[in-house]
Amino acid sequence: MSKKKVMFIASTGGHLSELMELESLFKYYDSCLITEKTSSNMALSNKYNHVHYLVYGTKDHMLTYPFKLFVNCFKSVYYFVKYRPRFIVTTGAHTAGPMCYIGKMFGSKIIFIESMANSSTKTITGKLVYPIADLFVVQWKEMLKLYPKAVYWGWIR
Repeated sequence: MSKKKVMFIASTGGHLSELMELESLFKYYDSCLITEKTSSNMALSNKYNHVHYLVYGTKDHMLTYPFKLFVNCFKSVYYFVKYRPRFIVTTGAHTAGPMCYIGKMFGSKIIFIESMANSSTKTITGKLVYPIADLFVVQWKEMLKLYPKAVYWGWIR
């Protein structure tokens, strides 16, 4: 019996750190990890078999961000077609949004874990992915007021 294909995807920094709390699950699936290409993330390729990188870019750099987001959308389509994951698991942010929508269009189940950094406001990616998520997880009970269909799991660690 083959393992289920699971794509783990997150932007660099805190989102990736939260996602890596799920690292123990990687071995149970035919998994791949996707994040942004930064000098601090390059070592991931030495530790895991299927690591791929998107272009690093934040919305703080509004002149280049739209171009980088556009490029990342195309790269996301490529990685999705390459792996055809049954599940996409993400802690956000902007890097993961396009992949969630691509996956949803092709039948993947979307598992979105809202950032623990937000205990009282929605993230932009959370707002965008909430309507299509098959499982939407919050790490603070207070967030259930903002996302009524969410599931509270507490902190992922």
